Amino acid sequence: MFPGCHGFASPLPGTAAGIGLWSTASVGAVTMPNRELPGRLVLRTATPADLPRIADLLVQRGDSADARDLELMVTDPDSGWDLCAVVVDGDEVVSTASLMDEQIRIGGVTLPAGQVELVATRIGYEGRGLVRELMQRMHQLSTARGHLLQVMIGIPYFYRLFGYEYAITIPKARAVIGDPPESWGDSIFRPATAADLTALEELQEQAQRSFDVTVAHSPARRRWLLSHDSSITYVLERHRRAVGTARVQTQDSAVLLAEGAAVDEEAADALLAEVCRIRPGVPVTVVDRIGTVASTAWATRLDEPDRGATQYYVRIADPGPLLDALRPLLFRRLTGSEVPIDGVVISTFGRHYRMAVESDGLGAVRAGGAMQAPCSAGGAGVAPDQLGALLFGPLGMAGLTTTRPDVYPGPHRELFEALFPPLTADLLTFYLPY
Repeated sequence: MFPGCHGFASPLPGTAAGIGLWSTASVGAVTMPNRELPGRLVLRTATPADLPRIADLLVQRGDSADARDLELMVTDPDSGWDLCAVVVDGDEVVSTASLMDEQIRIGGVTLPAGQVELVATRIGYEGRGLVRELMQRMHQLSTARGHLLQVMIGIPYFYRLFGYEYAITIPKARAVIGDPPESWGDSIFRPATAADLTALEELQEQAQRSFDVTVAHSPARRRWLLSHDSSITYVLERHRRAVGTARVQTQDSAVLLAEGAAVDEEAADALLAEVCRIRPGVPVTVVDRIGTVASTAWATRLDEPDRGATQYYVRIADPGPLLDALRPLLFRRLTGSEVPIDGVVISTFGRHYRMAVESDGLGAVRAGGAMQAPCSAGGAGVAPDQLGALLFGPLGMAGLTTTRPDVYPGPHRELFEALFPPLTADLLTFYLPY
């Protein structure tokens, strides 16, 4: 199954889950060899002939909508069958996983990333390490496609077994209280169509401008979201112009409004009013994207969120290429610090990474061996499983230092707190994390 959840609570036990220059269509198919597993099982790339059997497995272990989602992914020219893998027992598909291309934007830098989705294992085949084999396959495929990291919405703890760690805060869902706002008399609220894709992109780009770290929907995923069954993307029109949008999930007893975006507070109120009218009398919960126009408009209409921690997983297998890609951003941050240094040293204890300070930027990352005492080299220490939180999370160096003994700035506290500040984030994902 997928790392996220079609419902509004935590993901299901047993499940897996800028506008940038999207270039996935230019990434050629990556040929991955078959792998024989114990018990005469075979791990291989999926083929069109596998579709009915994979769909049956996904429905058995998850939701009927998953079969449609798989079909959308593997038949899209920007994705394809080479991003789906299966474990087969003869002709039977007994485990599967798929990979999505993502792009993480941070401070003007676009980072190619991967996200594993639609992970499932047939009843009777659990406990054989099949998910571990599939995750390893997906990570190899992700690296081959040039991804510098992986992100995921996943069930609690499980994906830490495969190198992931919680790093990026997911915005809270808050219940609508009191009477909903009045809707406009001259507005149109309807499901989005392919003709709305550009407008949807522009509305979400505007909403994400206030965040430090963002993931937008790729063009392919915007197409999929119009056709899948787990949520409906709506558009609010005023004078034939799209002024608001939201993704809505409905159940018998609840309605979830996610990815809400609007051009102004009046449009945001009208958007909320229309969503509340979808299922009159049914409680509505809103994912609060703090800092957006919609969040400001709805501030007094939403109840307090629960206190539970909710975060995206991040996996960084090789910090060197990722730090190398982030050099322009790190240099801009470095210029705001007055600490005189000739280089930056970051140790993950088992490895360390050096960047020389040059007149026009940071030099290429030079990776070295173990460095257990980075302070002696004027460097900072960060446990490898905390690097994602340091680079993309809400605490930064200053916050992590107060909670993690294995994250510290060394002798140049001001420098490393400037290099790694607390960050806000807004990640748009195929499956909603509620």
